[in-house]
Amino acid sequence: MPTEPDSPSQPVPRPPLPWVARWLMLAFSVLCLVLGLIGAVVPGMPTTVFILLSAWAAARSSPRLHAWLRRNRVFGPMLVNWQRGGFVSRRAKWSATATMSVCAAVILLTAHRRWGACIAIGSMAIVLVWLWRRPEPA
Repeated sequence: MPTEPDSPSQPVPRPPLPWVARWLMLAFSVLCLVLGLIGAVVPGMPTTVFILLSAWAAARSSPRLHAWLRRNRVFGPMLVNWQRGGFVSRRAKWSATATMSVCAAVILLTAHRRWGACIAIGSMAIVLVWLWRRPEPA
């Protein structure tokens, strides 16, 4: 019995992008990858969102870069989990929680305006609630 093209087991093939769009997507993918790598060492700057954006753009512009991201020992498992259903590992959740907690403490100690600190910490709290509601891989 053939599978329907819109079923989850068979992605619908996309028509190829024009070369200008492909190069723009590739440039966006590389930019996001660089920002994600910077975020891995700079406290308070996100990593995961930039790596996910990089993989999304690479999937549409560069199969080679996309395959490299998926095979990468650091980012690969996270990308595969996300692409299989938006899964986030418990380790990643705890890591994000710890990092955001440290950032919240730094903000509380250094903020000049109380309302600015409240907005930043409130935003992090919303992201953490969303993150902890994501399913975990089996």
